[in-house]
Amino acid sequence: MGEQNSGGGKKPAKAAKKAAPVKKAAPVKKTESRTALVRRARRINRELAEVYPYAHPELDFENPFQLLVATVLSAQTTDLRVNQTTPALFAKYPTPEDLAVANPEEVEEILRPCGFFRAKTRAVIGLSRALSEDFGGEVPGRLEDLVKLPGVGRKTAFVVLGNAFGRPGITVDTHFQRLVRRWQWTEQTDADKIEAEIGALFPKSDWTDLSHHVIWHGRRICHARKPACGACPIAPLCPAYGEGETDPEKAKKLLKYEKGGFPGQRLKPPQAYLDAGGKAAPPLGAG
Repeated sequence: MGEQNSGGGKKPAKAAKKAAPVKKAAPVKKTESRTALVRRARRINRELAEVYPYAHPELDFENPFQLLVATVLSAQTTDLRVNQTTPALFAKYPTPEDLAVANPEEVEEILRPCGFFRAKTRAVIGLSRALSEDFGGEVPGRLEDLVKLPGVGRKTAFVVLGNAFGRPGITVDTHFQRLVRRWQWTEQTDADKIEAEIGALFPKSDWTDLSHHVIWHGRRICHARKPACGACPIAPLCPAYGEGETDPEKAKKLLKYEKGGFPGQRLKPPQAYLDAGGKAAPPLGAG
């Protein structure tokens, strides 16, 4: 029975203490087997190959030396800006021997639009001197030789090996790193470890084209800040779907380069790219 109050009635019972809300358990992350990961990764690559059948290196070059120099210059800038700058550079210094003895101030003036032009001038003159003195003026076709050149790391070396010599390599640039982590192909952040883990998912013969497919997708659709998820052809395979705009119409407005009606990165792109509706980029100073 309840206690009596002074008026003869019962004291109201104390309010029951409010129970703490029950915390919901965090969803358990589904573990993907190694076999399932390999299948999903390879299917994504196949899908991207259909979307970008004309994917290619987006630096203009006519020989291994031009590709090597252009790749070194592409650090911290766009391939487009490099392509707009190198015609003047290669017109004045067409060979490693020419660039090796160039006046640094004149080279700096040409490379100024690429940013970090003083450091890049030292790098391209230095690697040209090394090519002239150690390799007879020829770009070597071996990884262990390329990485000895000033300003040349594994990423640059694999670009040259894959696209100038036809030797498979994985190009781990910022786009590649971002996408393979979004797709949960790897959790690594070190470029060399990423290269090793992704390489193990694919046949070696796929490495160069895989690099092109991933980098093209990163530049055109799967952007760093606002991915166009609603326009993504591999959305059903992507564990990060929803990080960006999912509305199809709004997503289409985020598309870049030829998918959005804009020119690509190269002034002189391959014919297959032009045949597919892609457009050549404008030269430096145009527009």
